[in-house]
Amino acid sequence: MSKAKTTPKDGIRIVCQNRKAFHDYEILETFEAGMVLLGTEVKSLRQGRANLKDSYAKIRHDEAYLYGFHISAYTHASYDNHEPERVRKLLLHKYEIERLWRKTQEKGFALIPLKIYFNKGRAKVELGLARGKRMYDKRESLKRKEETREMERLRKRSRDS
Repeated sequence: MSKAKTTPKDGIRIVCQNRKAFHDYEILETFEAGMVLLGTEVKSLRQGRANLKDSYAKIRHDEAYLYGFHISAYTHASYDNHEPERVRKLLLHKYEIERLWRKTQEKGFALIPLKIYFNKGRAKVELGLARGKRMYDKRESLKRKEETREMERLRKRSRDS
């Protein structure tokens, strides 16, 4: 069973990341939010059994919710296990919720969860205020990444010889 990765310097333990979000979206701002979770969900998260693929956040009735976030059922629970893809409430300040709601009403903006982690024992989600990339933007960012990778490769070769 795979455990979540720990970074000892700041006490943050990353459970899962949404790497595809950086490919599909241009992240403009990030926000940290708490989550309302059940006991079996927390235990399953500590085992690293979560998936952020195809998940998103929305603001409804002055509250933020996380949709499509999959937390696998806890293996040692009996009858009181949670539903894997239930809608989870996010804990944000009221002014943050109002600001995010105004931003997401603009065309092309979305709230995308970037990573789930434990900070001082509490489960947190990092939300990104994002604008969708077009196909040519994706190709351009891949090209830029390949160029930097090639430059690093050449720099390393010149250092070694």
